[in-house]
Amino acid sequence: MDFKDYYKALGVTQTASADEIKKAFRKAARRYHPDINPSTDAEAKFKDVNEAYEVLKDPERRAAYDQLGQEPPQGQGHYQPPPGWDSGYEFSDASGPQSDEAFSDFFETMFRRGAGTTGRGQARPAADSHGRIEVALEDAYGGAERKLTLRSPVVGPNGAITMQERTLSVRVPKGIAQGQHIRLAGQGSPGFDGSPAGDLFLEVTFAPHPVYRPDGKDLHLDLPITPWEAALGSHVVMPTPDGRVDLRIPKNAQTGQKMRLKGKGLPGTPAGDIYATLKIVNPKVETQEARALFEQMAKEMTFDPRANLGGKVK
Repeated sequence: MDFKDYYKALGVTQTASADEIKKAFRKAARRYHPDINPSTDAEAKFKDVNEAYEVLKDPERRAAYDQLGQEPPQGQGHYQPPPGWDSGYEFSDASGPQSDEAFSDFFETMFRRGAGTTGRGQARPAADSHGRIEVALEDAYGGAERKLTLRSPVVGPNGAITMQERTLSVRVPKGIAQGQHIRLAGQGSPGFDGSPAGDLFLEVTFAPHPVYRPDGKDLHLDLPITPWEAALGSHVVMPTPDGRVDLRIPKNAQTGQKMRLKGKGLPGTPAGDIYATLKIVNPKVETQEARALFEQMAKEMTFDPRANLGGKVK
């Protein structure tokens, strides 16, 4: 997707006040309104101006966007946000702008939150907040208690935005999957006219794991095996987030072959599975004995892995 420079779209600097942003928006909107400007690119620029204003007029989106802007674009048309760029931020509006306006992929990816429910079909009240929490994969197996510091922007009397922090205790439930939400009742944005505060919904993300790749309730990994384990079949002991398991490798196993450990993924009803993709790893030939063994195999075995390619090798 293309990176969007919202400050450039409105013609303001990153230090512009809320009033300066509003004035710049009104000026640019009049300039590029399709009913006034007959140029062919006016409509596209008008949409860019509206999109920029939707972000920069909102203190929470603007604060998160400024954090994102610390990372330069990673190539025209192929921008990818840095992992966890919005972790620790708290937003009081999770739904995006209340408009049918079609915004760019950049806006949809960065700011549109499609999580309008808790995962149990409960709709969010108007004063709810949302944030994100990163947990270890192992926490999802047994549950855990975590401390979370959230930052929310506060607009001062002069229009400047400062970040306010608060720390919460969060219980990570057993079996929660990436993308699901934890609900903290009464911890959302303050209500209006003295009404009770809304709820805080935390979207769960897993910290990068050195072995496993989560996919819903399932986990995937690449499992290295030796050539003789693949050829002869074997039993290997494989560690999982819930303890060690014994995995049977069938005879004549091949690289890329998938082994399924049913019910060994994230807990649940039903529990997820673990899928181990076999990867045959050859040992280094560092001794004369090892070299002699491979030379004997080359002489006595007629195996040709390129036979299906056709033709003869000279």
